[in-house]
This record gives sequence, structure tokens and C-alpha cells, in this order.
Amino acid sequence: MESDKNERETSREVCANGNSINAAELEAKLDAGNVQEAETALRDGLSLSSEEAKAVLGKLEYQRGNVENALQVFDGIDLQPIIQQLQTSLSEKGPVKNALLFEVVYLRIKCLQKLDKCTEAIDECKSVLDAVEKTYGQGTFDTQVDNKSQEIASRVVELLPELWKQVGRYDEALSAYRNALLSQWNLDNEFVARIQKALAVFLLYSEVEASPPNKTDGSYVPKSNLEEAILLLMIILRNFILGKIKWDPSVMEHLTFTLSTCGQTSILAKQFEELIPGVYHRIDRWNFIAMCNCGAGENKSALNLLRMSLHKHERPNDLIALLLAAKICSEDPHLGAEGVGYAQRVINNARGLDEHLKGVGLRMLGLCLGKQARVCSSDHERSNLQSRALQSLEKAIRLEQNNADLIFELAIQYAMHRNLTVALSCAKQFFDKTGGSTLKGWRLLALVLSAQKRFAEAEVVTDAAVDETAKWEQGPLLRLKAKLKISQLRPMDAIEIYRYLLALVQAQRKAPGPPKQGSQVEDDKINELEVWHGLANLYASLSHWKDAEICLQKAKELKEYSPATTHAEGKNKSLSILFEGRGEHLEALIATLNAVLLEPNYVPSKILMASLILKIDFISAAPVARCLLCDALRIEPTNRMAWYYLGLTHKADGRISDAADCFQAASLLEESDPIEGFSSMI
Repeated sequence: MESDKNERETSREVCANGNSINAAELEAKLDAGNVQEAETALRDGLSLSSEEAKAVLGKLEYQRGNVENALQVFDGIDLQPIIQQLQTSLSEKGPVKNALLFEVVYLRIKCLQKLDKCTEAIDECKSVLDAVEKTYGQGTFDTQVDNKSQEIASRVVELLPELWKQVGRYDEALSAYRNALLSQWNLDNEFVARIQKALAVFLLYSEVEASPPNKTDGSYVPKSNLEEAILLLMIILRNFILGKIKWDPSVMEHLTFTLSTCGQTSILAKQFEELIPGVYHRIDRWNFIAMCNCGAGENKSALNLLRMSLHKHERPNDLIALLLAAKICSEDPHLGAEGVGYAQRVINNARGLDEHLKGVGLRMLGLCLGKQARVCSSDHERSNLQSRALQSLEKAIRLEQNNADLIFELAIQYAMHRNLTVALSCAKQFFDKTGGSTLKGWRLLALVLSAQKRFAEAEVVTDAAVDETAKWEQGPLLRLKAKLKISQLRPMDAIEIYRYLLALVQAQRKAPGPPKQGSQVEDDKINELEVWHGLANLYASLSHWKDAEICLQKAKELKEYSPATTHAEGKNKSLSILFEGRGEHLEALIATLNAVLLEPNYVPSKILMASLILKIDFISAAPVARCLLCDALRIEPTNRMAWYYLGLTHKADGRISDAADCFQAASLLEESDPIEGFSSMI
């Protein structure tokens, strides 16, 4: 090995004018401090002028990392004639007579930069660029100009903004970047791409709020750092696709970060789709696009791509893809069983360096089992799946004790199983982990307290949450507070809260920003449709039928075909029959049937329809009502009203023991019923 190294060192040569000299001999003279001898050896051996010899020695010292020595050598060269020579060659559209000397200008600037003499380096950069601009102030470099000279001029253009940044002059750096891109320097595509990327990175991460570029030709002007950075990165990507530049993976990394940050993952997916084959392995590409689609809410497309990626002939045990597929499935009851399979594969394959993902796999398994249980037709199987879901989450929490999201999910599972003491403990633990920074933490705490019938404490929590929450985000909390008022038999206070919510909706509609559409204002924070429904139900419970009908009409104007609106309409009619004796049960039944047809899984309508059927023909219609109620309990096993009416159907058929069990279940659930279902939190 040592002999190979020595052979390489002795074979290094400096060549010029058809002659050569051993580089090691020159370096030995330089190391001994014999600069003049080294210069003489170059002049005699290669027929170089004194300045050319100094240029070679300075470059050699620079390449060896001896920056101070290189600068001392360069200081012995008069650079002004070299810059003038550049001007002459450019104006005559011919090559520089000695590109080696012109390279000295750039290397000297680099030496100054490395020695933190950036102010001097900036002055020399500006001197070079001023000379070029004077020559071609109204035109462009000609392609016949010597390539080496053009490259060095391009490097100076590229270096100047970096020097401005190094001295903390960010406005000048920004101007230098834009000037480099907008001026006619005849930069090749690779130089332009590097400057564009450097500017994009500066805009993204410098924390300097840059003023938008000046444009007078009517072209698009970015409104922010983020927009300008995205535009630059997409231009680079487009030039790569067109074959103008080489592939730079960091461009896609920056674009991925940027578009993900601003929630534009659908645009990012399109960029991945447009990349030519071979840039990424097809499986990686499927996975990238799937992640983007998932972020954009296009779960169906994402899952289809992941199914291809996880095929037995592709990468069936890719843990990240399996986890993403399981996560998508955990959000849809009909995909729960498929998600269980993905999660189990994660658990089975999370070994070695990937063992830390086992806890995530167990968490996904628990969520998918819970979703699978919701569509299970067998009571026994549903109970088994729910138990397995809870066990999986409990195993996961042992591995990830500080995972706040997992603690939250476990709290909901305990709450849905009506283990309220443990649920409250988990809710408090989640609250402590997040410092009360999330809206769902406040809501969960208030709901668990309401299930324990601690309404006053729940209201204190809700009030504190409202104080800590921005005005436009208070909708869910205020609706919760209104229901707490109703539970404490203070309906007029609840009405005032609903009215305040409606005023917030109107104020937000008039607030500056993008127009709000339909029943929902920005970010789904205040849902006007839900406010009208809540107010209608409240008026109906007070037998204010006209007011309830007005509220329902307002809801229908927002969304004509809504199961919640149609259900409320049927409920209003049913209550008005019960308390005032007006109308017919059939009218309410038709309205409720419409709600069931609009949304077959809407539990309140199934229960109301069953109750109306029992009222119309108590005995002969009992089997139909029982079918509706069993279906409602399949979706919401802890719905006390479904258990109560199921008890009535059993009683009508003479099954007194079954009826007693149902009534007992309804009674127990009523004791632990929250003011809003815990399922609303997932």
C-alpha cells in the first residue's frame, strides 16, 4: 500500500507548453520555504512567465489546503491587467489569452473567504462583475467565449451571495441571488440550477422575510418566501424533466418539506408522478405518492398504491408502507380487517433496528380491531374484537409510555368501555403531556367528567378551554358548554350560547380571507349546520315547535339533504305529536325514513324510527323495530336509548327476562352517559 502511495505521488506532474515537472519536487521546495526556487523551476521547466509561475504555485498551495500561503503567492500577482484582459476578450468575442491567470482572481477570492476576509472578497467579486457588466451591459456573453473563462465568471456570480450571507448582510445576499438569475451572465443550466436552489434554501430556512422581487412585465410575483421557494424548486425540477440539468435529489427533499409544511401534498404527488422512470425505484415512487395522497385526504388512491407496493412479489414487509396502510384502514370500519393484517405484519417483522416500531404496530392493531368491531354482525365476535383492541393498546403503551396520541386513544377506548376512572386518569395524563395545547384534550376531559355526572367541573374545564382557545376555534367547546347547561336544567343559558355561536359564524363569514362555503367556515371550527340542529333540538325539548321548525328550515337552507336535518325534522314532529297531539305519527315516520335512506348508519334515525314503529303498531311491528335497534347497537353498542327500546320490543314479544336485561343495560349506560358520544372524538 505504501509503495502504491509513493508511486502516485511521484507520478503527479504539472504540465504546460508541452513540458512537465514533478509536482512532488515543487511541493518539497514550498514546504522548505523556497518559494523563489519553486517559481524558477516552473519558469525554466515549463517556459512560463513570472506571473504564470506564481499562479501555478498559488493554485498548488490552495489545492493542498495551505490557504494563507496561497494568498501570499497570489498577492504577488497584479490582477488589474488580468481583469482588463477579460474585458477585451469578451468585447472581441474571443478566448482569454491565459485562462490560468484569470482563475487566480477566483482562487484569491476563495482564499479571502476561507480566511474570513469576506469584505475584501466581496469587493473583488464586485470588481470582476462590474467589468463584465460594463462590457455587456446591453447584451449577453457570446457562446464563443473561452469555456474556462466563462466557468470562472459564473463561479464568481455564484459566490457573491454566499459572501454577503457570511457577513450577515441578508438583503444584499438576496439582491445578489436575484441579480445572478435575472442578469444576462450567460450562465449554463447547471449554474442557474445551483443558484436557484441556494436561493430557495435561503428563503426557506434563513428566517429572513424577504421582499418580493420587482416585476414590471406583468409576470407572476410570489407573495411570500414560501411561494418563491416553491416556484424556484419546481422550475429546477421541470428543467431536470426536460433533460436540461442533472438530477439533484436534495431538490425533491426541499420540495417535499415545503409542500408538506403548507399542506399541498397533492401538488407534491403530481411532481413525483411527472418524474421520469428510473429516478426512484418504482416501489419507492408508489410509497412516496401514497404518502402524498394520504396527506391530501385521498386515502383510497393511497391504499391502492400501497397494496401494489406490499404485494408478495414486491416489498411485502416494508414496515413504513405497512404502517401507513394500517393507518388508512384504521379510519374506515369496512377496512378494519385488512388493517389488522397490515398491523400484525409490522409486529411480526419489527426486529433488530426496527424493533422500536413494534409499539406503533400494536397501536395500529388496536385501532383497526376497534374499527373492525363496529361492522361485526355477531355480538360475541364484536365483544372479542373490542377486548383485543384494548389489549393491543395496553401493550403498546407499555412500549411507548410517553406517546401522547396513544394515551389519548387509550383514554377513549376506556371511556367507550365505560371504565371512566381509568379513562379520566388517561385524559389527565394526556392533558399533562400536551400542556393543554390541544382542543381535543380539553374536550375529552370535559366529556369524561360529564359521563361521571360532574357537570359543574366539566363546565369549569370547558370555560378554561374557551379562555385558552382562539375565537374562531371555540365552536366545539361552546356547543359542549350549551349541552352542559341543558344537563344542568338551564336551557335559556344554552339558547344564549347557541345565539352567540351563530353570531360568531356571521362574523367569521365577514372576516377578511378566503370566502367560506356552505355550512362550514374555515378549518371546520364552527359548523353552522350543527348549531342550527342543536338549537332546533333544544326548542323541541321545550315544546317551542315553531322555533324548532324555523331552525330546521335554516339548516335545510344550508344543506337540503342532510340525515341530521331530516332526523331532527322527524324528531320534532314526533315530539309535537307526543306533547300537543297535533299531526300524525306517519308524517314523523316518513321524515325519519328519509333520514335512514340518506345515511343508513345514522344511529339516531334508526332509534327514532324504531320508536315510531312501536307507537304506530306496538305488537305486529316489534320484529321490524328490533331489527333496526340491533343494527343501531351494532354501530353504537353503548347507546342507552337503543337498549331501552330493544327492551320494549322484547317485552312486547313476552320475553320478560331479555327485556329486563336490556332495561338494566340502558339504566347502567344512562349513569355513565356523556353529553356527547365518545365516538365523536375519533
